[in-house]
Amino acid sequence: MATTNSLQHHHHHSSSSYHRLNLHPQSLFAPSSISFKHPTSTATFSSSLTSSSSSPVVSAALTTNASAVTAETSTKFDVLATHLINQDFRKADEETRRLLIQIAGEAAVKRGYVFFSEVKSISVQDLQAIDDLWTKHSDGRFGYSVQRKIWLKVKKDFTRFFIKVEWMKLLDTEVVQYNYRAFPDEFQWELNDETPLGHLPLTNALRGTQLLKCVLSHPAFEIDGDDVEEAVEAENRGGASKVKTKDTTVFKTDYSF
Repeated sequence: MATTNSLQHHHHHSSSSYHRLNLHPQSLFAPSSISFKHPTSTATFSSSLTSSSSSPVVSAALTTNASAVTAETSTKFDVLATHLINQDFRKADEETRRLLIQIAGEAAVKRGYVFFSEVKSISVQDLQAIDDLWTKHSDGRFGYSVQRKIWLKVKKDFTRFFIKVEWMKLLDTEVVQYNYRAFPDEFQWELNDETPLGHLPLTNALRGTQLLKCVLSHPAFEIDGDDVEEAVEAENRGGASKVKTKDTTVFKTDYSF
């Protein structure tokens, strides 16, 4: 039986039309596009010295750059934290997209979305803060770090990744084919035993998968050695192809709808 899948508009845009492609060949990724202002603060020190018969008493108020950054960070992510604490994953997903635009820089804020090339400028601390909130309030089931593990497990194949996290659904057809879920109704916004691992947060692939690829490849989510096994297997697959003849047809995935 031929194995094909059917892709339609990603979760932000639903459509009745879809494209088909082979699941097994390596996907090719089209170029894509999804404010971080460095905190400025000044250390202030004020003291008063009073003489007494015993010893001087010094009272001081000290605000350091580090504490200012901490205060700013906690404020910046408060809305996301509130939604996640309340288990309102739909609003948390929307707030996450807003935060990504904000921490990507002023250009992203002005255009309303992030170019994949801007992801590298997002600080490790900001992305980890977002991810930590998602993993903490989902019992480790949601978050970018969770999605990265799944992505590595499927050898960075986005079609297989979308199926694993159930951003695509199996169609009731004679041949095996998949279609993108319609946003937002066909996505799962509640956390239960049936919710697929890594289902949230969502990342729009309207402009291609490069954005998601850059997010999942960001240093914020790297763990020592987590990519070594995948690299070794890729090398082994490359060696095997020299010995064995196989179909080298490559199907280009169309994520531009």
